[in-house]
Amino acid sequence: MDAGSARFTRRRFCTAAAGAAGLAGCGRRPARLADDRASISAPAPNGIQEGSLEWAVAGDWREPADRARDGWRHPAQSLRFWDVRPGITVVEFWPGAGWYSDIIAPYLNRNGGRLVAVQFQAGASGDPAEAQIVKAYRRRFLGRPDLYGRPTLSAFGPATGAVAPAASADVVLFLRNLHDWMAAGIADKAFRDAYAALKPGGVLGIEEHRASPGDIPDPLATDGYVQESYVKQLAMDAGFRFDAASEINANPKDDHHHPFGVWTLPPTRQSSLKGPPDPGFDHSKYDAIGESDRMTLRFVKPQ
Repeated sequence: MDAGSARFTRRRFCTAAAGAAGLAGCGRRPARLADDRASISAPAPNGIQEGSLEWAVAGDWREPADRARDGWRHPAQSLRFWDVRPGITVVEFWPGAGWYSDIIAPYLNRNGGRLVAVQFQAGASGDPAEAQIVKAYRRRFLGRPDLYGRPTLSAFGPATGAVAPAASADVVLFLRNLHDWMAAGIADKAFRDAYAALKPGGVLGIEEHRASPGDIPDPLATDGYVQESYVKQLAMDAGFRFDAASEINANPKDDHHHPFGVWTLPPTRQSSLKGPPDPGFDHSKYDAIGESDRMTLRFVKPQ
């Protein structure tokens, strides 16, 4: 398969087909259209400090399917590693249906902070599913100011301007979407836009599917995996300083080589290259692996 075809196929199954099924990108959860009546005033579970990151992760407004993935994504530990704390402004690039926003927004709302959600550039891909994802996100996260506060909505894509006012953000997050930007040829723009939005001393946090160090680098990330060294180079080219790495989201069972790339694994569980799922495909080997091996990185904009 040539690079262009591989890019189209990956794009189709990662965004279009997933989006048409109500998903926000690669394996993200279904977008909820119904009003959520969960109460933010509900007491914290025993042993959890109310208003803490753990409180937000345990929130009963989150769907059970989302919470079931916490063991793979470690949201409280990851957010703390990226220096998410009370009273700050967090910019989340391409939150999709809002798996992480469902944690970050209530936490910041309770603690005097603010979320800027940077969604897909309207109409850039020609994929109507992306427009539906953005509408669902807007309806959900702007419809409950008691729970989510009032997140600011912005956009990122090939032709967008500033994602947030210059030097206004304390933390910017790229959460499993760098491979999409590599395929679209806008990865370097994402880093430049993040750098411009951050205050001096601000943090860029990245979670991304991690390729094996010995694999041949793929600038289009057609299998969804990205070389950690390449991510660091992109960040440094934009002016960032590498600060730290964590293995909190590592998965040593993942050998990074699967018939349909990273989307063979849960939660996407792709089973065919084109067309509908293959009912004869044996998922057991890949389900046993679990979710992908991921790098968790922290970069800093120099003072």
